[in-house]
Amino acid sequence: MSDSWRGDVAVSPEVAAALAAGRPVVALETTIVAHGLPAPLNLEVAADCEAAVRAAGAVPATIGVREGRVVAGLSAADLAALADPGREVAKLSARDLGLAAARGLDGATTVAGTIAVAHRVGIAVMATGGLGGVHRDAATTFDESADLATLARTPVLVVASGVKSILDVGATLERLDSLGVPVVGYQTDRFPGFYRRDAGFALEWAVATPEEAARAFAAHRAFSPSGWLLAHPVAAASELDAELHDAAVAAALDEARRTGVTGKAVTPALLASFAERTGGASVATNRDLVVANARVAGEVAVALAALS
Repeated sequence: MSDSWRGDVAVSPEVAAALAAGRPVVALETTIVAHGLPAPLNLEVAADCEAAVRAAGAVPATIGVREGRVVAGLSAADLAALADPGREVAKLSARDLGLAAARGLDGATTVAGTIAVAHRVGIAVMATGGLGGVHRDAATTFDESADLATLARTPVLVVASGVKSILDVGATLERLDSLGVPVVGYQTDRFPGFYRRDAGFALEWAVATPEEAARAFAAHRAFSPSGWLLAHPVAAASELDAELHDAAVAAALDEARRTGVTGKAVTPALLASFAERTGGASVATNRDLVVANARVAGEVAVALAALS
């Protein structure tokens, strides 16, 4: 069967059938595949995330752009193409989708790009590793991820392990507060720091089960057009050693300042430096947390579909 179309988005037959029947679907991003993890691990993690969503009882819809087609539910072949380090794959936020489609490009979607497409086709839950945020030098550079503003206007629940610790976590939380985006701990009252379970900030709200998260998000949508950040910490057995983490963060930030990297290239450059300085330990942590987030997202999507 060929893809069906919802507006300007090609939807795979499996995803289209699930949406038509009101079954649970989880959107997955592709920036981690094209720019976040080394090959061949990137493709393995993409498959593991889809498997985790299925194990929870939901249908995965991995989102990206292939030869100008914005796709919800990439095929294995298309996903492999985006994962190929030898290909030119653009990093696409929500603002970039139309341009990439018009130019016939291949592109991997960020959180912002993914939730824009997800909402367009009727998917209410997304999983990722970490949300983008405010960069540490934003007071002078104004460098802030479009993930934040896009989540403020897009009613999708995003499961993430907080934001990457290379960012200004406190400033990111303040921006989410100003933008009206609820930040809710999943089985925790502390905001996670991606590689670490606790970034040093308390959370006002927490939920204990997928059902509780689904009920609260459904109620939220009656009053606000914004999305939700469901903050799920990395498992204790997978978090990075604190001293190694702090040293790697400091070194990665110093290298970024010295090399003058800017814009979309900042986060991939910082993560690559971080991986090198932790001897690959950060990559293993990243893998564990993103797969765990996909599982939680699947469970929340199942609970949300049951409410309907």
